[in-house]
Amino acid sequence: MNNKISEKVINRLTLYHCILSDYISKNIEVISSKQIAQLLHIDDSQVRKDINLLNNSGKSRVGYIVKELKSSIEKTLGFKKNKKAFIIGAGNLGSAIANYGNFTDYGLNILALFDNDPKKIGKIVNKMKIQEVSQLPLAAKDEEVDIAILTVPGKFAQSTADFLVKANIKYIWNFTPVVLSVPDDVQVWNENLMGNFLQFTYNI
Repeated sequence: MNNKISEKVINRLTLYHCILSDYISKNIEVISSKQIAQLLHIDDSQVRKDINLLNNSGKSRVGYIVKELKSSIEKTLGFKKNKKAFIIGAGNLGSAIANYGNFTDYGLNILALFDNDPKKIGKIVNKMKIQEVSQLPLAAKDEEVDIAILTVPGKFAQSTADFLVKANIKYIWNFTPVVLSVPDDVQVWNENLMGNFLQFTYNI
């Protein structure tokens, strides 16, 4: 991924990608920056500025070829580079993420779920058997997995993160309401569900 692209731009590019995928499903071949801007309620100039980062050959006044623009976004954001991940915490949220089928379109392959609840171990979620969390270090080494999707209860978040660090997990997608303490060589992305909800409802 291009490190010069900010998180806000990456977020908008993923939204553009969703729009382009919808256009492809409707057999629409060309899209303008104005159409994208109207759908997302943002400024047309911002869309053009974002797309210029992709070195796309389309012209904003004429329109962009949908398939080409979609491919440019995928190449820029690394969709085609497959990334392997485990889910730690096979509760409602972890199971919902495991059942979400579109991650593979973005290059994320979820290989297994792990938990320490004997009642959950052995159950099948989206063709994956829930495994005992103690098996994770060996599985991560065998499968060369360095991404963990953390969906455990908050009170277990830090201890689980410590366990993941020892298992040589380098990237943690954190869905817990806890700010994790990890070594400098481990990256954490916090998915703040309640924060996003409050931003959405602040002016209601």
